[in-house]
This record gives sequence, C-alpha cells and structure tokens, in this order.
Amino acid sequence: MAGKTTEGRMNITGLDFEDIKNNLKIYLKGQSHFTDYDFEGSGMNILLDVLAYNTHYQAFYANMLANEMFLDTAVKRNSVVSHAKVLGYTPRSVQAPTAYLKVQVHDANTPSITMPEGYLFTTTIDGRDYQFVNTEDRTITPTSSGSATQTYVFGDDGIGIPVYEGSWTETKFTVDLTDVDQRFIIPNINVDMSTILVSVQTSSVDTFKETFTKANDLIDVDAATRAFFIQETIDNKWEIYFGDDAVGKALIDGNIISIKYVVTNVEAANGVSSFNAGSGISGFSNIEVTTITSSSGGATAENLASIRYNAPLHFASQNRGVTATDYKALLPQLYGDIESIAVWGGEFANPPVYGKVYISIKPHTGSNLTNVVKDNLKSQLKKYTVASITPVFVDPDITKIIPNISFKFNEFNTTKTALDIETLIAAKVAEYSDEYLEQFEGVFRHSKFTNLIDKVDDSILSNITTIQISQALTPTLATISKYTMDFNNPLHHPHAGHQSILKTTGFVLEGGSDILYLNDDGEGNIRTYKLVGSSMSYVDLEAGTIDYDTGQLILTSFNFISAENTDGTITITVTPASNDIVAVRNQLLLIDTTNLKVTGESDTIASGSANAGTGYSTTATY
Repeated sequence: MAGKTTEGRMNITGLDFEDIKNNLKIYLKGQSHFTDYDFEGSGMNILLDVLAYNTHYQAFYANMLANEMFLDTAVKRNSVVSHAKVLGYTPRSVQAPTAYLKVQVHDANTPSITMPEGYLFTTTIDGRDYQFVNTEDRTITPTSSGSATQTYVFGDDGIGIPVYEGSWTETKFTVDLTDVDQRFIIPNINVDMSTILVSVQTSSVDTFKETFTKANDLIDVDAATRAFFIQETIDNKWEIYFGDDAVGKALIDGNIISIKYVVTNVEAANGVSSFNAGSGISGFSNIEVTTITSSSGGATAENLASIRYNAPLHFASQNRGVTATDYKALLPQLYGDIESIAVWGGEFANPPVYGKVYISIKPHTGSNLTNVVKDNLKSQLKKYTVASITPVFVDPDITKIIPNISFKFNEFNTTKTALDIETLIAAKVAEYSDEYLEQFEGVFRHSKFTNLIDKVDDSILSNITTIQISQALTPTLATISKYTMDFNNPLHHPHAGHQSILKTTGFVLEGGSDILYLNDDGEGNIRTYKLVGSSMSYVDLEAGTIDYDTGQLILTSFNFISAENTDGTITITVTPASNDIVAVRNQLLLIDTTNLKVTGESDTIASGSANAGTGYSTTATY
C-alpha cells in the first residue's frame, strides 16, 4: 500500500505523482530530525512537489527507456529497426509505382539506338505532372531491314520494359580511410532501394569502374565478392556499407562510390495507364508509347506493426521458402503493394496437391496482381525455394455477403425518420466491411454485426438481419467448360427436398436464345430453367451438383453464349447454413453494399399504438 514504510525505509512501489509525494511525507515524518515540521506548509510542500515531480519524471523516462529495449514494446522507429537488424531483417523501403511499356521509335535510320539510363516518360494525374524513369541503358536493332527508315521496338516481348515513378538521382562519396567515422548515407528520403545501382571507381585519376551488387545472403559472399549491404538509419534514410576482405571486397582509400536510385512520390502515381515520351531517343522524335501494364506497386515504407510481425518470421525462415509461414515472411520484402496475403500448403488445397505452396495477394492497387508482377515474384522466389516445392499464385476469390436488415425503432425517441436511420445503418455496414472484412482469414460475425446496427441510433430497439452470400462467375464464352465454385461454408439445407436456396442472374446457352437461370432441387442437383410468364419451365434437371455440407457448386458442362450482367459475369447467390461466415484460403469476404437491403419501421408497442400487441409485425429469420 502507498505510504507504508518498514524499518525506516520508504515505500517505492507507487509511481504516480500523488503516491510518490505521500510516500515522501510519511518517510520524512518518521525521521526524528523532522518531528515538528509542518509538511503541509507552503515551503515544505513546494520542496515535496519538486522531489515528487523529479522522481515521477525519472520513473516515466525509465519506463519509456525499458519499452525501447524490446521489439514488442518499442515505439520509436529507430529502436524497432535496430531490434529487427539483430534478427537479420531489413525493413522494406518505399517502393515506386512501376509500369511496363512498349516503346516504338519510328522513322529511324541508324544500325541501333539506345534508350539511356534516366530516360523519362511523363503523365498527368488530377492536373499534376509525374515522371517515370528508365533505370538502365537499353540498346536494340530495328525490327525489320531493307528500307531507308526503320522501326525500333523496346519491350517487344509482351511484358514491356519497367519504368519507375520518380527522379533518377546520383550521390557520390570518396572513401577516406583516415575518417574512422565515415558513413555512406543516402541524403534523400523516399528512396526505392530496389532500384539502387552501386559502382566504385578506383580513384579520381584511374577511372576504371566495378559494379557492386546488393548482398542478400552471406552464403554466396566471399572475400572477393563485389557486394554492398544496406541498413535503415535515422530519419528514414538509408546507409550502404561494404565488406572487409573477409565477407565481401573492401574499399581502398580514394575509391569513388557512385549510388544511383529512384526518389519517388510513393503511392500518388499508382494506376496510371497513359504515358508520353519525355524527349527524343538517339535523336529520333517519332515515338509511340503503349502501356502493357498500368503502374502499380507504389507503397510507403514498411510500418512498425509490419516490422514487429515480419522480423521474427524472417528469422525463423532463415532466407528459405519451405513452409507457408516462410513465404508469408518473404513476400512483403519482395513486393510492397500488399494489403493482405494468404499462403497455404498444397496439402490444404481442395483437392490436395502435394509439393506446391499456394499464394494469394490482395494489392492496395486493384483487386488482383498482374501477370507481370506474378512472374516477377516467381522469379525472385526461385532463390529461396527448395527443389521439391513450387509456388503457385492464385487470385483472391471474392465472396460477397448480402445482408437484409429489418429494424424496429421508437419514433418518439428520435427526430430522425426511418429513411434517415436506414442511411446511417448503410454507412455503418460499409464501415464494418472495411474494418473487419476485405482481408484474408476474415470472419463475418453475425452477433457483432447486429450489435453494431443496434447502436447506430438510440431509438433502435432491435433488428433482424438475414444474410445470403454470392460469387461472380466469369464464363468462357462459346466454349464447353466445367465450372466449380467454392463458397467454403455449409449451405442451408434442413432436410432433403427443401426449397431452393440457389438463385442466379440470367444467361444464354449455345443452341438457344432463351434467358436461363439456375436453382437447386433440395436433393443436391442444380437445374436450369426459363421463365414463362411468372412460372418456371425447367430445361435441364441435372445441370450440375451442389454440396450443401461444403458449399461447393459444380456446373458439369456449360457452353455460355452471353450473360445478362453488363460486366459479362453471372451472379450466383446462395443461403448459408450459419449467419457466421469464414474466409478460407484465398477467399475474401466483403459486404455487397449495392444489394444491401435496410428497412425500418416504428415499433408499435414502444410507441403505444399497439392494442395489447395485436397487429405487431415480426420479421422471419429465414
């Protein structure tokens, strides 16, 4: 307890200001020298305040200092980065948006032309100009011969040449071995360290240059390896350093270090699809720029929460990709534009596929990774994977939750109309989807969801919320195909022969012109039908199967000609067995705010208009 002393010793357990001051008073009162002192007097009280404040400050700073000693509790970026370094982890730098372009130079009449390192492409977003830069010299010959003028094509491989948003910058240092404190810190912030190029010139007299490459693993670095290392320093800047002739080649006095890199505006230029050549190439100005892949991948530097999470995983993975957790640690280092990532072994696939690891990434920009990005990541992962494991990238599988919300409210407890409250609920639903869903391994928790609705306005008395879930099927037109859809959640099927829990938007099949739809027969069969007036006329009673226990639908053999939806998809909607929905593997859950239904009505009992409860309406839970 605060204030108690033992054998003339002061209690030091209380660290709040008042506890410290009270402990000081009790301690001093117990001393014979202060028997007659008035500890509440102004002079003594001020001295006690000073002592208590000093002790309180020291305790506070000691606590903050102790926090910075551990990765889990540190709050200063420098501390977190330092702890990560001990685990062999380097936080990801900012990343520049990257686009892939095909560049054609027409009417040229030279044996070859070169697009120089630093060549610029320009674009405009919302009235602001941005530039994208080529980071290496590219020399090509014409695509054809025999005429006076030729066309030269950069990026004529279907992939394109990569260009990075930002400015191409060079920083130079001269090695001075007499300066024991010399460091090579890049002076700019927002440096994309994946674009860095380092060369070392022998001296100002000897212009011979050697290229140094970034060391990612000490296994491949010996005394003669021309390698450099990087680390984050204070103020979000980066430092490079070199070997010592034991691990990596050492520099000598007078060496001139050249560091080239992209300084980027980070995320601002994601999603750009139109580019212009900034100037002529090799003196030729008739240049045509075609975008193969729009810009993406621009990302801020890795945040503290991500460093805390990934550093221990990186240490456990030891720079190799064996387990799913290893890949989850490696990929954020290789690609910055990751909002959410799911990784699972092939043994957990449906059906199991051994020897593969499946990776699904939801980027900040767009809903899927481009094929170019997937291929680049596969290439980068090769140095980490073991021979028996093959990484496979799969796109996120979107499952939409469609709530139907009916609520009762006391009209005498609010000035809002039912429409006003419906609007507030719709906004809260969108907020819930953004905060709790739209991530891998997300769970829609029905009780939490309905509780949030009740709290939207004090006048809301209750709500009944039912849900359906849907997926979009993108058919391959004019081709006979089998389609499988996995909802990965049991479907509502209380007994054999239960009414249909499946519905779809319309489509047309080969050999007919009628708009057809799908439903199920309650026995596990999927049927196609058309509408004749308001009646269903079945076309095929065994068009596919539905597994109510697993949520898997199989359309056996369909040759689609067209789909009713304007985006060319077919929306398949089912009723789940549970109101709690879980995302499995590459499944992403989000709430379909477009088809959300919110209906409110005044509670007649609460408002006093009901007569002994007669006429009170309720809403079915199915």
